[in-house]
Amino acid sequence: MSELGHWQYNSEVPDSFYGFVYEITNLTNNKVYIGKKQSVFRRKKALRKGKKKREIVIKESDWKTYTGSNNELNKDIAELGKDKFCFNILRFCDSKWQLAYYEIEEQIKRNVLLNENFYNGIINCRLGRPKTKTVDKATP
Repeated sequence: MSELGHWQYNSEVPDSFYGFVYEITNLTNNKVYIGKKQSVFRRKKALRKGKKKREIVIKESDWKTYTGSNNELNKDIAELGKDKFCFNILRFCDSKWQLAYYEIEEQIKRNVLLNENFYNGIINCRLGRPKTKTVDKATP
């Protein structure tokens, strides 16, 4: 397995990233799923005796083997085999806000809810302004 697991990316992989927006394509019927995946997660440890703040631990997620959260997609992967699917990373993101924004943007651009060629059945959207300037400088 490569450094990206089963994921493919056609450009240089950044040294560190918070997560990525991806596309999974069923090669037998060209049905597509657009989603996002965090590559790391933060957890607070239990408060230790004599300490006033909890320690924050950053751990890598299961992103290298992740196959999406859609039940229909995962059922097809189980029936057809992983080799019948193409797992592409569309863009890497540096923050949780960027990850949510660019997933929604990609889903809206492609009309995933209006097209039967997508596994997506819902766009879960609750997004405010970013706390800091996390948007790419190239974005207007």
